[in-house]
Amino acid sequence: MSFVNAAPETISAAAADLASISTTIGAANATVAVYTTRLAAAGADEVSAALATLFGSHGRLYQAVSLRAAEFHEQFTQALAAASISYSTAETTSTALMHDALSVLNAPSQALLGRPLIGNGTNGGPGQKAVLEAIPFRRRSRHGRFAERAT
Repeated sequence: MSFVNAAPETISAAAADLASISTTIGAANATVAVYTTRLAAAGADEVSAALATLFGSHGRLYQAVSLRAAEFHEQFTQALAAASISYSTAETTSTALMHDALSVLNAPSQALLGRPLIGNGTNGGPGQKAVLEAIPFRRRSRHGRFAERAT
């Protein structure tokens, strides 16, 4: 059996951080798109024109790759947000199921003792003595007879 330890609120915060990073990168790419794809030749000669064309094609290639990366980033962010929701839903469901199972297990001791057999860790505090003293208690004496609890 495998166990997964995940904190949905941490995953959700990471998805929000990724979304803000995506927005920042997208804004930066939009700002430099004109400067990286439409370069003017430095001079009137054919070498300058060829270099401007070469660097312009590199700029267009960068913009295409950047667009693909942004699409992947968006899909990853959406998957992370969906995972956060799934983990949160699973945690809520399992907590409810565990509560139902504990209710079934604790019903007899709750009816008999007035407290659950398996509690949440706070049931052993103040008032426990009063509950125990309210329960009729008989013990055998040395002579084999039952004796009531002395209060």
